[in-house]
Amino acid sequence: MKRFHPWVFSGAIKKMYGEPAEGDLVNVYSNKDEFLGTGHYQIGSIAVRIVTFEDVNPDYDFWKSKVQSAWNLRKQLGFDKNLQTNVFRLIHAEGDGMPGLIVDFYNGTAVIQTHSVGMHLIREQLVQAMREVLAVRLKAVFYKSEKTLPFKADLENEDGYLFGNHSENEVMEYGLHFKVDWESGQKTGFFVDQRENRKLVERYAKDRDVLNMFCYTGGFSFYAMQGGSKSVHSVDSSGKAIDLTRENVELNFPGEKRHEAFVADGFEYLKEIQDKYDLIILDPPAFAKHRNTLPQALKGYKRINTRAFEQIRSGGILFTFSCSQVVSKDRFREAVFSAAAIAGRNVRILHQLSQPADHPVNIYHPEGEYLKGLVLYVE
Repeated sequence: MKRFHPWVFSGAIKKMYGEPAEGDLVNVYSNKDEFLGTGHYQIGSIAVRIVTFEDVNPDYDFWKSKVQSAWNLRKQLGFDKNLQTNVFRLIHAEGDGMPGLIVDFYNGTAVIQTHSVGMHLIREQLVQAMREVLAVRLKAVFYKSEKTLPFKADLENEDGYLFGNHSENEVMEYGLHFKVDWESGQKTGFFVDQRENRKLVERYAKDRDVLNMFCYTGGFSFYAMQGGSKSVHSVDSSGKAIDLTRENVELNFPGEKRHEAFVADGFEYLKEIQDKYDLIILDPPAFAKHRNTLPQALKGYKRINTRAFEQIRSGGILFTFSCSQVVSKDRFREAVFSAAAIAGRNVRILHQLSQPADHPVNIYHPEGEYLKGLVLYVE
């Protein structure tokens, strides 16, 4: 804690005074009775998520200053004046000093996800703070935490609007248009963290046959088409995602014949591609959400990358990702390198990718760098 890491693990606690309920603010002291920080208590291996290392009361003004600080950074990044992009991450948990809180901004609508009971309990304060800080920019706030709150807390929570109501769900990223389903879609409705990596696909797509595997709503596909690809195939196991992909293609490229979308299992589809593609994007859902599933996840990454390496054309480009926080950068690279060796291909690294600047990593909390990616040239 003296190194400002914002998590206190249950095994590090020598003694507790009183019986805090999940979500309560608690003070943490050293064995020598030095004040170390204040945070939200929770049941589980992470027992306290620290919100301040200073001896202050986290009242409304405290939280408003945190929201203001997050918005100031986004303004530094140009999101307040960007006419080509109106979707970004407004608050990134530990990266913005608010552990357990995610807020994505969609063209006037903020979508909140809380991962701790402490943040859930102050949601109304957070909404009020955002309304004051963002003023007329903020038209609505949708709360979407039914599936992210700790199940042990046994909370009765329903997703819904905390401010405003359903507004325009079309957003723009680098001038491309997307329909976003934040009410029932995955995560907050869109994978905001892949913005810069999608833009990089555009650079490599010219005259290539592209496979966008685990495409969700098709983000990488549109950048490939924008970059002049010969053909683009989008694949996802969700029929709803594929419907939204097709809708988004029509929104950006009306009547486009280069694009096809398929509902299929990713592992099965990759069995049969046989030299069909020379640019493949593998962006699977998190294979490991908990440390005890790590070995199985690493096998999954090795297996799916092996199939891509075996079948991508010579001279092809592979974009491959892991969004699992518990999979380190080194372990992910090991899995991909093993896959390349199994496939017997000569592979070179062109880029090592991470999340964009609106998903900042707290320098004292390396776990916040959850998105790992490699761009590989395969001979």
